[in-house]
Amino acid sequence: MFREKIKVLDCTIRDGGLMNNHDFDLRFVREVYKALSEAGIDYMEIGYKNSKRLFSPKEFGKWKFCDDQDIKKAIEGIQSQTKISVMVDVDRVDIEDVLPKSESPVDMVRVATYVKDVDKAIYLANHFAEKGYETSINIMAISRALDNEFNECLMQLERECKTKIVYIVDSFGSLYQETIEFLIKKAKHILKNKEVGMHAHNNQQLAFSNTIEAIIHDANYVDTTIFGLGRAAGNCPTELILGFLKNPKYDIRPILDIISKEFIPLQKKIEWGYFIPYAITGILDEHPRAAIALRESDQKENYRQFYEKLIAEVEE
Repeated sequence: MFREKIKVLDCTIRDGGLMNNHDFDLRFVREVYKALSEAGIDYMEIGYKNSKRLFSPKEFGKWKFCDDQDIKKAIEGIQSQTKISVMVDVDRVDIEDVLPKSESPVDMVRVATYVKDVDKAIYLANHFAEKGYETSINIMAISRALDNEFNECLMQLERECKTKIVYIVDSFGSLYQETIEFLIKKAKHILKNKEVGMHAHNNQQLAFSNTIEAIIHDANYVDTTIFGLGRAAGNCPTELILGFLKNPKYDIRPILDIISKEFIPLQKKIEWGYFIPYAITGILDEHPRAAIALRESDQKENYRQFYEKLIAEVEE
C-alpha cells in the first residue's frame, strides 16, 4: 500500500484529551512529540483552540486552549519535521486568539463541524487560511448526515472553501467498510481540488479496517492515535497504520518505545479502548457519552440493562 502522498496526522493528545479534560502534563506531551518526530509522522495535533470565555481553565487542562507559549514549551529543542496542528470547533473559538501563522508555532488549523454548520466552518477555514495556515474541514457525525445534505455540503466546500483537505469523521464508530467506500468515493467525485481524509473511532473495532478502506479509495490523509488513545473506544492506532503503509519514511520503533514507557502505565490512570458499552453505542449509532458515564459508575458492567435502556430511548 505504499503511496507517497498519504499523510499521517496523529491526534493522540487532542483526542485522548477528551478522556482527561485535556490535562496531560508537559513532560508527557513532549515525549509524544519526540516519538512522533522520530517516527517521521507528518502532523501532531496537540489539542483544541477553544475559547476561555466558554470553557474555564480551572476545569480543563492547557491542551483545551493551546496557548502558543504552551505549544512552544512542548516542542522547543526537539529537532523535528513533524508539523503542529490544532483543532477548533464551530462556535467555540475566538478567532482573534489565533495569531497569524508567522507569529505562531502552529502549522495547521482544523475546523470541526456538522453538516448543518458548514457555512460557519467555511468562514473559519478561509479566515485561518488567510492568516497563513494549512487548514482542513472535519465533517463530524457523518453517520447522521442525510445523503442530500452531505452532497450539498461537499459541493459548497468545493466552491467556497480555501481548505485543501476535507475529512470524513465516523464520530460514533458506527460505520462499516461498504459505507466508508461510498462516502470516500462520493467525496473524491465532488471535491476535484481537495484531498480527502479519514478519522475513525473504534467502537466496533473497525477503526483500522475502515481507515484502510478509505486509503484504498484514495483518501490521502489519515488520523491516528498512539495505542488507540482517544475518546471512549479510541481511534485507529498509529502503530498499525505505520505497519500497513510500508512507507520507508516512517519508523515504528519510536512508537513501540513510547507505548511501553508511557502508554502502558497511562492505562492505569485513564480508561480507553474497546469495551462493550462503547460497542453498543456504535451498533446503535449513538454518541458515546452515555457509555462513558456508565463506565464511570458502579454499574459499569451492566451491559444488558444499558443496551435495553438505549434501545428504549431510540424507539421513543
